[in-house]
Amino acid sequence: MENKKLYRSTTDRKIAGVCGGIGEYFNIDPTIIRLVWAILLVPTALVGGTLAYFVAALIIPERV
Repeated sequence: MENKKLYRSTTDRKIAGVCGGIGEYFNIDPTIIRLVWAILLVPTALVGGTLAYFVAALIIPERV
């Protein structure tokens, strides 16, 4: 059984690599993750989703 860990992407990043890392973890296109994140930003008036992104960037370690 593979021990899978979530990391921020170092190769597929636009800001901090959070969406790229989530895409790599779930083996889906990171563009889909970015679109979903952008859609979720609208109902939170950009504040909640932006804050969640930067908290995730602080919590999720970068792949070294």
